[in-house]
Amino acid sequence: MTKVAAFIVDKRNLFFFIFAVLIVFSIFSWKWVNVESKLSAYLAEDSETRKGLNIMEDEFLTYGTAKVMIANISFEQAKSIAERIQEIDGVSAVQFDETPDHYKDASALFSVTFAYDEKDDKCVETLNALTSEFSEYDIYIDTDVGNALVKNIINEVKVVTIYAAIIVVSALVLTSRTYAEVPVLLINFLSAAIINMGTNFLFGTISFVSNSVTIILQLAMSIDYALMLLHRYLEEHETLPAREAVITALSKAIPEISASSLTTIGGLLAMTFMKFRIGFDMGIVLIKAIFISLITVFTLMPGLLMLFSNLIDKTKHRNFVPKISFVGKFAYMTRKIVPPIFVLILIAAMSFSRKVSFVYGYSLLTTPKQNDSQIAEAMIKNTFGSENVLALVVPSGNYEAEAKLLAELESHDEVKYAVGLANIEAMDGYMLTDKLTPREFSELTDMDYELAKALYGIYAVKEKNYGKVVSGLDSYSIPLIDMFIFLYEQVQQGYIPLDADLKETLSTAYKLINDAKMQLQGKNYSRMLISLNLPEEGNETFAFLDTIHKIAGKYYDDDVYLVGNSMNEYDLAMAFTNDNTLVSILSVVFVITVLLMTFKSVGISILLIMVIQGSIWINFSFPYLSKANVFFMSYLIASSIQMGTNIDYAIVISSRYHELKNKMHPQNAIIETMNLAFPTLITSGMMMAVAGTLIGNMTSEPTIAGIGQSIGRGTIISLVLVMFVLPQILLLGDKIIEKTSFSINVPVRTQSARGVVYVNGRINGKVSGTIIGTVRGIIRGDVNALVESGELKLLSEELEEHGEVKNEKE
Repeated sequence: MTKVAAFIVDKRNLFFFIFAVLIVFSIFSWKWVNVESKLSAYLAEDSETRKGLNIMEDEFLTYGTAKVMIANISFEQAKSIAERIQEIDGVSAVQFDETPDHYKDASALFSVTFAYDEKDDKCVETLNALTSEFSEYDIYIDTDVGNALVKNIINEVKVVTIYAAIIVVSALVLTSRTYAEVPVLLINFLSAAIINMGTNFLFGTISFVSNSVTIILQLAMSIDYALMLLHRYLEEHETLPAREAVITALSKAIPEISASSLTTIGGLLAMTFMKFRIGFDMGIVLIKAIFISLITVFTLMPGLLMLFSNLIDKTKHRNFVPKISFVGKFAYMTRKIVPPIFVLILIAAMSFSRKVSFVYGYSLLTTPKQNDSQIAEAMIKNTFGSENVLALVVPSGNYEAEAKLLAELESHDEVKYAVGLANIEAMDGYMLTDKLTPREFSELTDMDYELAKALYGIYAVKEKNYGKVVSGLDSYSIPLIDMFIFLYEQVQQGYIPLDADLKETLSTAYKLINDAKMQLQGKNYSRMLISLNLPEEGNETFAFLDTIHKIAGKYYDDDVYLVGNSMNEYDLAMAFTNDNTLVSILSVVFVITVLLMTFKSVGISILLIMVIQGSIWINFSFPYLSKANVFFMSYLIASSIQMGTNIDYAIVISSRYHELKNKMHPQNAIIETMNLAFPTLITSGMMMAVAGTLIGNMTSEPTIAGIGQSIGRGTIISLVLVMFVLPQILLLGDKIIEKTSFSINVPVRTQSARGVVYVNGRINGKVSGTIIGTVRGIIRGDVNALVESGELKLLSEELEEHGEVKNEKE
């Protein structure tokens, strides 16, 4: 480690150059990152919603739509506005009438359909034109067209980042020992953050959640690493010159910081096993952020410490962080009182947290901040109510089964309407899928009967149905939708002559029919739309989804898929139980493994896990007690992060106490422990708490806001517990900790050397000669010893010939 540290310090200009190149590259590569704005994209591939979405994307055209509400207008004004909307280039259709579904309380609701696929940029252009056209009105637009969500989040996170930066700088100044250390920490962190964001393109696409909160969580989770190296440097610099102090500090900090990061990485790693792949997405992005932060601390920060060393020496100031001896004294006085009370609170919190009302969609969530889209959606919902529409995808080709299925669905009170090709009226009472003979088709379209008969003959030949041509076409019946489309194609090719009026009628009918077919019928599947008189989620809604599957099962053996918000939330609810159990177990397993390796005591590992797990239970007792809903993903991610990061606070206190209790009375040891640990706790903990609270209260996206609120509240609870509960547990559990301690026997080797011998580490054996140095040193004489740690080696004869070692520290 010493050699590695010396190389890093001496080659600092090389590392400055490397980081400069990486930062410049990352500023450009930042734009290469694709951001996924839909949570449904992260559903498991075997989920019904994911399968249905894949089919719909491959087989159907989905036009862009928007609900446009204009308030404070008369009905006559609304009719005029509907006509103006229809005239906007790019608008395919506008639905508006005098019913309460479209005009109510001096407000009009227009259902607008664009002429382009919902993913086409022309939809956005049309939407912008519509918004501009009616900008003087009190207008509210609810649509999925465009990428407004990501843009809103980016703008909100920019504001959050500014506030967080101000608070972070203030915290660093208040907890610093010298003013010049603040720019060192900020340059170190900004470099890591920029490189992390710029390297996200390596993943191809990341979620909007990862893209927006990573920079702030990266700061909160990794600031400890830089502080640990800084404090090591300041301690070493009290007796060593700057270069030697940085080398010594870095050689000691690398294993300490690496071990500390393992608990955080363990918590994040648990997220990657979630069936809902948003956990994997956030996990790998944040783990990469931790690794980049580690590399930056290990390779860039030593050079920065050297660069700012003179300023650090010149800008020392008094310690602004007060002593908190009263906390240690309180802990010793209440060591037999607080732990039993905490156990009772723990039992209650565990019970409450299990009764939390988890939700799987946004319909039952509210956020402290509302963006324009949310305000518009709420206004439309409050005035005209909400609509819960599902798509039912079934194998195509059986129009009779589709008609029966639609009819049975509409017979249920839970269904507002069910629409498919089989129940859309074409004209004069005929549905699109009704089969018509040549006589019926000629009467419907006013086409000459002989011409209609000839058309049917051409169709039969095209379909290789020669028997109908031979036996007679009078009884040959063809679905109306197929015949309309076939007739249009024959007219366009000049095979069937029609007069001008009939051509115009046919052209208008063809456009409507073809649009319906492209949206509702694909090569292998048909799509039906079902509007429910039920909320998006809830036991009643989920139960009726099962009913829809049973009804569809009467007419189709398999390949039936429901797609929509309700089905999406149903799939998430089914996956949550497994994900919750898996993430909780893995988080504990990963973290307790690190604790066992760190403390070599089963007792202390269990006690620390109990404290942090207790903080998670208490954290999610608050939503239960306040009757608030919790988005399931916010719970999974926040609890993983809380377990992985907040355990560090417990480790800081436990490590200090474990070290001091053998040197002084337990009361003095716990007092000194709290005084020494407080600056680290208040700096790191406050940053995490502030970061979470800002995210939770200044972002409008429910997922991100929920994660922020849970992390902010959970960190505050963890800090309270590790300061006012953990010390008492350590004092009371001393005997348990000692009895459950174990040692790992590392094989030791006996080495012998004679001459100029370099020693770095703890040895046990006979030494004959003169020792130059303290911990590391030179032995002139015979050495025959067990090397329990470190190294022992014979220096070269060239050094021996020099007689004296010129630099003892080297």
